[in-house]
This record gives sequence, structure tokens and C-alpha cells, in this order.
Amino acid sequence: MAVDVLTELVIDRPSAEVAAYAADPDHAPEWYQNIVAVTWETPPPLRVGSRVGFVARFLGRRLAYTYEILEYLPGEKLVMSTAEGPFPMETTYTWSPAGEGSTLMTLRNRGEPAGFSKVTAPAMAAAMRRANQKDLANLRGILEAGPSS
Repeated sequence: MAVDVLTELVIDRPSAEVAAYAADPDHAPEWYQNIVAVTWETPPPLRVGSRVGFVARFLGRRLAYTYEILEYLPGEKLVMSTAEGPFPMETTYTWSPAGEGSTLMTLRNRGEPAGFSKVTAPAMAAAMRRANQKDLANLRGILEAGPSS
């Protein structure tokens, strides 16, 4: 069973600002509840081919994985993918104007679990949906409170 979780949220900040902050891996631990560490495996700045390591806690487990940037259109779209572990995942961010000075951000996680993860895919999808909603709400709270760099 494939997992495909799409979450959207309007953030009351301009698209360029939202995209610049959200696409910067160094900010991920600030707004992703489950990400505890980020390590650049290729030199910044972010571009197609960049590799970024993440350490996360999800469903009580420690996960370490590396995303490779597959597509990056600054201010519009970021697609990154990992082929590691029992749950290879593709994550896509998109940003589009949603009225004057606001942005619709989408966060989509898609993957094809293997092994035991296939059995737990429905529960993982539900947990991902809840986590993504919280993460986008965290992002909105940070950005609407004002820029932090």
C-alpha cells in the first residue's frame, strides 16, 4: 500500500519569504516537531543534487536518512527524495500566492513502504498527516510572528 499524505495551510506572509525559510534545511528543526538534527552532506546552498542528512524521531523510533534534492524552483517548488530504509519517501513543498501577502504552502509525503512497514502503512499515514498539520502550524506561527533570519 502506497502512502500519499497532502497537507496545506495558508500562511500570512509573502510566498518568497515562506519559501526561503521552509526550503532552508537548517530551519527544519525549528518547525518540524520530529526533526532533531540536520547535516549538509554537500556544500550549501540548496540546489538540485544537494544531499542533506536528517535525524528524526517518529512513532517512538529514531530515524536517520538522507534526502537528495530532485527539483528546486526557488519560491515555487522543492522536491526531495530518500531511498534509504524500509520506507523510501519523496517530499514535495509548493508555495503559491493566496491573496495579498499570503501564501498557500503544501507539504506532500509519498512513499512505498517495504517489508513490515507495508503492514503499518495506514497507521503511518495517519501519524504523518497529524505531524504534517502540526509542523505547518508551527511554521505559520514562526513566520507570522516575524522573520528570524
